Amino acid sequence: MTRNELAALIDHTLLKPTATLPDIKRLCEEARQFHFAAVCVNPCYVRIASQELADTPVKVCTVIGFPLGATSSLMKAMEAEVAIADGAQELDMVMNIGAFKHGDLKIVEKEIRQVTEVSEGRALVKVILETGYLSREEIVTACRVAQEAGAQFVKTSTGFGPRGATVEDIVIMREAVGQSLGIKASGGIREYEVAIRMVEAGANRLGTSAGVALVSWEG
Repeated sequence: MTRNELAALIDHTLLKPTATLPDIKRLCEEARQFHFAAVCVNPCYVRIASQELADTPVKVCTVIGFPLGATSSLMKAMEAEVAIADGAQELDMVMNIGAFKHGDLKIVEKEIRQVTEVSEGRALVKVILETGYLSREEIVTACRVAQEAGAQFVKTSTGFGPRGATVEDIVIMREAVGQSLGIKASGGIREYEVAIRMVEAGANRLGTSAGVALVSWEG
């Protein structure tokens, strides 16, 4: 895989609570320079990121219900509406993990559907499953719920959970959704070899704060 091919799969990410405005501008400049797929920033920075990247093909992604997934479905839908109004083109929403673990799949599907309906024709929706909390069977079920609710992607992790993405996660997710949904691997992807293994396992996107290091790798 060439550097340009890898860069085209990367969501260049900065979601730390200590991120400052200069940090976000630097992130956008790096995304512009290396031709990343998107930047992923917290909601308060969507408007500035959209301005910084207005003349580029780089997408602006933000997070919804982040990082716990424990806000109400109404709040998630409202977050999505505001983010899109601010210029977000992609939304990474955390599903209601507690409701899912309890078996309340209708609640989980309803909230995802509310966000996908708000976003329809305006923004792509990726559902964060937080796979570190889930069994193999639960990962499969969560993928199918997201699919039924109209999401375009399923995503492994927030980066704030018990662990990041694994190759096994990606294999399970790809088997669950076939080619009907995209898969975003996120959490702990800091080395070129790891990134390539994720892609080979079926990931279409890579969420990482180490994008520049990945595409600058010398092997």
